[in-house]
Amino acid sequence: MKRFLIIALVTTSFTVMAGNSNSGGLAAVPEPPDLPDPLVSGENIEPEITIIRKEDATIEEYRANGQLYMVKITPAIGPAYYLKDIDGDGEMDPARYALEDLSIPQWVLFTW
Repeated sequence: MKRFLIIALVTTSFTVMAGNSNSGGLAAVPEPPDLPDPLVSGENIEPEITIIRKEDATIEEYRANGQLYMVKITPAIGPAYYLKDIDGDGEMDPARYALEDLSIPQWVLFTW
């Protein structure tokens, strides 16, 4: 008898929960976005990486569509550092740490 009551309660609670699926006022799930165009044959989607090994450092050049956009230099002693083309002008800008890419606002507070 106890088993019957437990099964009846569980079945009833699942039925009530299933019938009341949108009671929280939730918005309907939006449709998924359209798929991107298929890749053209021979098109690169990954960067081209050229590794140059020297006795005092390892240099990794990263290119996308043939244009150099980042260089990673790993010296034999010390931490690795990066040269990135941040603004797209073709010149590499130094960035030693990940936080150096942040643009920090700067104002003149005092002049004399």
